[in-house]
Amino acid sequence: MLRIDELVFYRDHTDGVLDTVSRLQKTAAEAGQDPSFVNSCVRDYCALMKEMTETAENYGFSGNVWHSWLTYYLVYHENAYSRAHEIRESVPGGINPIALHDFEIFRELFAYDFSDIEQYLGVSLYQMAADYEFGGDDRRLASRRIRDRIEMLSRTLAESTGTPEFKQHVDEFYRDFGCGKFGLHKAFRILHDKKNQMRIVPITNIAHVRLDDLIGCEIQKKKLRENTESFLAGRRANNCLLFGDAGTGKSSSIKGILNEYYEQGLRIIEVYKHQFRDLVDILDQIKNRNYRFIIYMDDLSFEDFETDYKYLKAVIEGGLEKKPENVLIYATSNRRHLIRENYEDKEGDIRSDMHTSDTVQEKLSLAYRFGVTIYFGAPNKKEFHQILKGISEAEGLKIDETRLYEEANSWELSHGGRSGRTARQFIDHLLGTMEE
Repeated sequence: MLRIDELVFYRDHTDGVLDTVSRLQKTAAEAGQDPSFVNSCVRDYCALMKEMTETAENYGFSGNVWHSWLTYYLVYHENAYSRAHEIRESVPGGINPIALHDFEIFRELFAYDFSDIEQYLGVSLYQMAADYEFGGDDRRLASRRIRDRIEMLSRTLAESTGTPEFKQHVDEFYRDFGCGKFGLHKAFRILHDKKNQMRIVPITNIAHVRLDDLIGCEIQKKKLRENTESFLAGRRANNCLLFGDAGTGKSSSIKGILNEYYEQGLRIIEVYKHQFRDLVDILDQIKNRNYRFIIYMDDLSFEDFETDYKYLKAVIEGGLEKKPENVLIYATSNRRHLIRENYEDKEGDIRSDMHTSDTVQEKLSLAYRFGVTIYFGAPNKKEFHQILKGISEAEGLKIDETRLYEEANSWELSHGGRSGRTARQFIDHLLGTMEE
């Protein structure tokens, strides 16, 4: 009899697959139930197989679906043991014997073939699930990287010769990649459920931009790299404000930072200004994790009547609770000072505000809370041509340089001026017309 009920750290708190397996196995052992109850159990068993195969289809698993599901459960399950081991070499103490007990039960689960349940229910589904072949398109998967890691661990765990070896493989996975959503995903956004509870959810489709792909902003990339590397090394680092002309690589630089330093434990949470009231809750959920988090605010700016920026000011510097050491804030904006300033703020309008200098300082103080400010300016013609050449070569575009530059110069006049974004759009336009 499987000892699922004896699990300590890895208990199933959702009445999900493991609880269903435990209940069905106990029912099969008792036998002698009336037909209507057996039919109910058949429905539960089919629903169990459906959940496992849908997980396989969603992630692209092939092979033994039961093993893939168990591995998926282990790497996504957040508990005292998995969180303690994330991105760490080893954790001593009494937590290890308890985990060893749980992993002994999981080794039994890996060896289980559902034959007793299927014999009682008169069905035969497990053989189809034991040798499953994913038939979907790999390109449509949320993350082939996650799929490959889980499949590799699944095979390793199935081949383990003892519980200590099984535990060692799980520990190595937690050390290298972490656990749960923060371990397996790079970027996250904020959502509210039907009860208005804030949730941090993964973003599964991330543009694979590398910093080296960005042409013509070497000084800016160097500053961003230096600050981020200091942060990842546990040294002093500053919040960053990337500001300047539209389409010059500010947002792409943030994506490049994420892709370049993800393996070193960097994660990004995207927050919009209407979500600033959630910042305290966000920090509360991530402050004790072993990752380094960047709170990312894209296209940050405020009109003079908007006051949500005050929540951000308090979190960055000024609130009673200190900002966690594993959190930085990176923002991009077309405005250097973030908050719109009116002429009357500078010249003074006695009828609207007797203390106009205080008004100006209030609006400027948010920008001053970013210790590193990096300016991204529009490229000149020579730099614009370098960007065009770099993108066209990366795309394998065969075109005469003179023609490329002449057509691009005409294009940018009616498409927002010279910028990296305009160059990208022009190359996409050329590629699209050549494919016709």
